[in-house]
Amino acid sequence: MRYFLGSLSLLWKVYIALVFFFWAIVLFPFFIAIVSFKKTKKYGFNIFIFWSYAFRFFCIYPIRKVLHAPLPEGPYIIVANHTSYLDIFFMYSILPKYPFMFMGKSEILKYPIVRTYFKNMNVPVDRSNKSRSTRAFMGALKAYREGYALAIFPEATFPTENLPHMLPFKAGAFKLAKQLGAPILPLTFTNNYLLFSEPTIWLGPARPGLAVVHIHPVISAEEVNALSETELLERCFSTIEGPLK
Repeated sequence: MRYFLGSLSLLWKVYIALVFFFWAIVLFPFFIAIVSFKKTKKYGFNIFIFWSYAFRFFCIYPIRKVLHAPLPEGPYIIVANHTSYLDIFFMYSILPKYPFMFMGKSEILKYPIVRTYFKNMNVPVDRSNKSRSTRAFMGALKAYREGYALAIFPEATFPTENLPHMLPFKAGAFKLAKQLGAPILPLTFTNNYLLFSEPTIWLGPARPGLAVVHIHPVISAEEVNALSETELLERCFSTIEGPLK
């Protein structure tokens, strides 16, 4: 039975990949036209919103948003747990009113087409190279000051066991929030790892279904300035972990 269910999950992962790349190719010329000009580049975010909704529709992923407090206007630093690639795809349709850029691993630049999307509307980070990491940090500062929120997964990678328990957070997101005096918006994805597991785990779970995300109260700029980096890290970890217990 395990191998039978695993085979069905693998087929679902193949289907998801086909849907993802279909829309990546269809939307590509529109995206290039929009981001080629400084005055229209900001509308590239709308491409990602449409892509997110289309992906969810064709892959049967409704979302239930649990809003713990009214959501103020951005920009802010968005921090969330990370157990599935769905976390990335869903975020655009979860927060469509507040343009943001992901700060993510530069390894994604190796992939054709996806590289163009990521490079133009997000901030690639090469943690293995100090000078490139510094440039990424400066790029994030520039994006925030232009009005973009910044989305960061403080775990920096997927946990591989004991899901949905989180890995220890890295300090980068909280260092950035302190430097910018930026509010922090914590999110918790509770079950995305059951809907689409790490692709390299061939027989790992994957299926359509309801995704649940908790949108926690924003930590205000005043609180960010008053707390240390360690206190911010611990507070966000505790907040995000809450719905997972």
